[in-house]
Amino acid sequence: MPEKTLAELAEHVGGKVHGEANIVIKSASTLRQAGPDDISFLSNSKYINHLQATKAGAVVVDKEIETSTPLLIADDPYYAFRQIVVLLHGQREHKKAGISAKASIAKTAVLGGDCHIDDFVTVSENAKIGDRCILYPGVFIGRDTQIGDDCILYPNVVVYDKCKVGNRVIIQANATIGEDGFGFATHEGEHHKIPHIGTAIIEDDVEIGACCGIERGTLDETIIGRGSKLGDLVAIGHGTKVGPCSLLVAQVGIAGSTTLGHHCVIGGQVGIVGHINIGNMVKIGAQSGVKNDVPDGKVIFGSPAVDASKAKRAYSLIETLPEMRRSIRRIEKRLEKLENDD
Repeated sequence: MPEKTLAELAEHVGGKVHGEANIVIKSASTLRQAGPDDISFLSNSKYINHLQATKAGAVVVDKEIETSTPLLIADDPYYAFRQIVVLLHGQREHKKAGISAKASIAKTAVLGGDCHIDDFVTVSENAKIGDRCILYPGVFIGRDTQIGDDCILYPNVVVYDKCKVGNRVIIQANATIGEDGFGFATHEGEHHKIPHIGTAIIEDDVEIGACCGIERGTLDETIIGRGSKLGDLVAIGHGTKVGPCSLLVAQVGIAGSTTLGHHCVIGGQVGIVGHINIGNMVKIGAQSGVKNDVPDGKVIFGSPAVDASKAKRAYSLIETLPEMRRSIRRIEKRLEKLENDD
């Protein structure tokens, strides 16, 4: 693991040092757990008390703060800290497995250069795998599916037939891409499966969390846009389009044929109905239920989800409702007494 002085780290991230510049940093940690050889960060002012108590060797901040701890000042401290962590620790290293003799690779499949295909991987007929891809044990690639360059598919990922996965895509363990959508025609009390003849497209630089399910379209494509990141256990319905650079936190569920704009942030356990349009740069609070179109730039939460400012006022009243109910009953009794006196 490399060691760097605080001055070297500041130069690496384009920041400046306030305090001792020659201290040696060996690792990164949280404000509470950091020791003298560690660097940490402060990006939210509500944690400033932690800065005063930290034992970190240095802290990344966005401005000078009165403290005895050396500071690395950067415009975006969280991103600067991320750059430092990568420099000191690197990204996850992957086993160079080559092409395992225990893998099942169809004769018509095409593998790019420097790929690593681990035990019990299946690559089906006419599938194409790009350069420098890593497929962990148990991965299944369906027929006529295309995987781009520099992709990492963790254990037991399944990519169904005729799907397309772009470059530099990371798919965490047990996720499924291109499964049949939840589409049935109910006739005389029985549910009849609708064939899903569309596909699923995962664009460049997407990361998909563990145990996600991305359904293929019924007639068209399901699309996860460039640079979007999905947490664990996210379910995307058939024909849904997720715009570029959106963040979907764990356990989000989006029904079929809904469109999400770019740079949306969807909190954990949000449910979104089908056939609606969510605009660009929309933020939806955790556990919200969304049933109507949402215009660009809106911040909403609640179930049903409404404008965030209205939701805050409404939910703040909940804890006072019992007292309000008692007050109303007292007023009703007084009114009844006055009416009887008349």
